[in-house]
Amino acid sequence: MRKIRYAVLGLIGVALIVVALANRQIVTLRLLPEEMAGLFGFSWEISLPLFLIVLVSVGIGIAIGEIFEWVREHKHRAEARTIRRENEKLQRAVKGDAPATRADKGDDVLAILDGR
Repeated sequence: MRKIRYAVLGLIGVALIVVALANRQIVTLRLLPEEMAGLFGFSWEISLPLFLIVLVSVGIGIAIGEIFEWVREHKHRAEARTIRRENEKLQRAVKGDAPATRADKGDDVLAILDGR
């Protein structure tokens, strides 16, 4: 299974290299269209290879998706944390590390039921 995974990752890597080599031409990335830049008096632009713009855009999209997914799963992580703490508390109770129960404090009904 590990070999298949490495093979797939290798094929993806080769595909990315081929796309990068095919799209090496320099393009200009502008923040605003030229007409709006003249209107606002602000024009930001940068010239980069096309493959770099595409790969950075994909990376930013993946990062934004991961952040949204992390936020969406917050309630599930909080619930799992609560269950884990409850399980640890119950494990301590089974091992005898729990605080004294009502029978230990002198509750007569519970003492009778426990056979004391």
